[in-house]
Amino acid sequence: MPTIIPTLDTERLVLRGHRPGDFDAHALMWSDPDVTRFIGGTPFPRDQAWVRFLRAAGMWQVMGFGFWAVEEKSSGELLGEVGFHELQRDLQPSLEGTLEAGWALRPAAHGKGFATEAVGAALAWGVENFPDKRVTCMIDPENTASLRVAQKLGFREFARTEFHGGPIILLER
Repeated sequence: MPTIIPTLDTERLVLRGHRPGDFDAHALMWSDPDVTRFIGGTPFPRDQAWVRFLRAAGMWQVMGFGFWAVEEKSSGELLGEVGFHELQRDLQPSLEGTLEAGWALRPAAHGKGFATEAVGAALAWGVENFPDKRVTCMIDPENTASLRVAQKLGFREFARTEFHGGPIILLER
């Protein structure tokens, strides 16, 4: 089980561990209503963004997987985050015990193929390092952009349910 956060390189991106200097960009991204529209629906205040930021590091230590900061190679800018988590959600059917994939990019990075590139790299790492784990994700049915990314990368719907009072689609690959 990896305890050091690996760095993944793609053609245009570097997926790496979060650094303290990333926090302002991270907090700004999670305060944007366009980012949170399909992830809880409410922008995160700075303190909640901080908890999410710390969770990115802590997940790696506890589970051996987690989220990477996504940096654009050409500019060095933080574009968002991608990775896996285990959130112990009260959800039926359960996603516990799976590599639950997730991704979020700031709006300026939308529509450029960055999500597909970053999630694809994360999935390749996940399959190599956790070959026996099922890979899942959950997406709001109105989030057509994320549904397209998931479908391009081989995810298929296996259930529709509700989470926190709203509909979600559960997918697996």
